Amino acid sequence: MVMREGLNGWLLYRMEGVMDRIYGARKRAVYGGLPGTVVEIGAGAGANFRYYAPGTRVIAIEPNRAMHPYLWAAARRRGIDLEIRSIPGEASDLPDNSVAAVVGTLVLCTVADPQQVVARIQRMLAPGGRYIFLEHVAALPGTPLRGLQEWMQRGWRWCFDGCHLNRDTQHIIQAAGFARVDMDCFVMRSRWMPFAPHIFGVAEK
Repeated sequence: MVMREGLNGWLLYRMEGVMDRIYGARKRAVYGGLPGTVVEIGAGAGANFRYYAPGTRVIAIEPNRAMHPYLWAAARRRGIDLEIRSIPGEASDLPDNSVAAVVGTLVLCTVADPQQVVARIQRMLAPGGRYIFLEHVAALPGTPLRGLQEWMQRGWRWCFDGCHLNRDTQHIIQAAGFARVDMDCFVMRSRWMPFAPHIFGVAEK
């Protein structure tokens, strides 16, 4: 397990440029208006830090300690004021109604209980606060891609730190009690990649 966690940390670090080419335009369109303090759930290797304004205070909820050296390195490189909390997203100890912005990208696929994590995000947000999300999700039921996701699921989870290919994350976010959810669904150019279907958007409390 420790070896896999370390390998996934290194892989995320090495893939930062690739992820920027895939997701960068969408992130830049939204992240530029974030406040001075941001809570990031599942911060990974710090791929989002390039989109935050220098000097932004980031409270990173990241239980995988193998990611922490990459987070510190990314924070130094991007001028981020970083605090790391080594706890799962569902166990976040931030007070209710205290946070203006929460960011979570490619994290609800991996957590043990995505409903509980989203509920915790909704509670910690202050009224009018925003949850910015980017997640790969399950393909439509009955499609060949959904069949591929189901077939690959067990091995994929073992290799990639518990990542689920077949979660209907969009429904979890829509049912979490936010006042407003703006969501865009898109599919990567390589449509037969098992993680091709995505959602991206903003949920407001």
